[in-house]
Amino acid sequence: MKTSPKPRIRLVLVDDSQVVRMGLRALLSTEPRVEILGEASSVSTAVETCLRLKPEVVLLDIRLPDGTGFDACRQILAKLPDTRVLVLTSVADETLVDEALRAGAHGYLLKEIDSRGLLQAVFDVAEGKSTLDPAVTARVIQLIKGGSSATRDALAVLSPQERKVLALIAEGHTNKEVASQLGLAEKTVKNYLSNIFEKLHVSRRSQAAAMFVRESR
Repeated sequence: MKTSPKPRIRLVLVDDSQVVRMGLRALLSTEPRVEILGEASSVSTAVETCLRLKPEVVLLDIRLPDGTGFDACRQILAKLPDTRVLVLTSVADETLVDEALRAGAHGYLLKEIDSRGLLQAVFDVAEGKSTLDPAVTARVIQLIKGGSSATRDALAVLSPQERKVLALIAEGHTNKEVASQLGLAEKTVKNYLSNIFEKLHVSRRSQAAAMFVRESR
């Protein structure tokens, strides 16, 4: 019996450079599991395009003519919370990585990444995981080492089971994978996450994960 093929990942490209968009389209179009729905070159057109096409993944540059990719990220996720945002930029800066996470982005890549790495990142993000470019990892570690005592105090309110859930989320696991590892129902994991978000005063799993990593270093 033949298994049905996985549905294609619906994706929107956002970059102010037409040349970059053309290059990304040419690269991603070679992958049959990816469907490019459309393109945008600014914050306003990115939000409009995503609201109209409802992609699963948005490949997003930081530098846009009418704002930043972070502005676009926040606006897109406010209207389309199930959409996954993958930042693709030429800047390896720890403060920008932190801002991307705070905006709700699910990944941060540099444009120097090879085609295989980019495609794998798109697949990972679409599956509910988070990803960071290896080139910025060292900078991020330095950033999270500077976590404040306020962060540690905030995590102290979590129960032992909530900390286990958050630890697995911080490793990039999906809710289904967390449920499997802890012997829980997936709905129970979602309930734990809701409690964690409320206690930590965040709205995104990436934000909660970043707080956990800061405290754990």
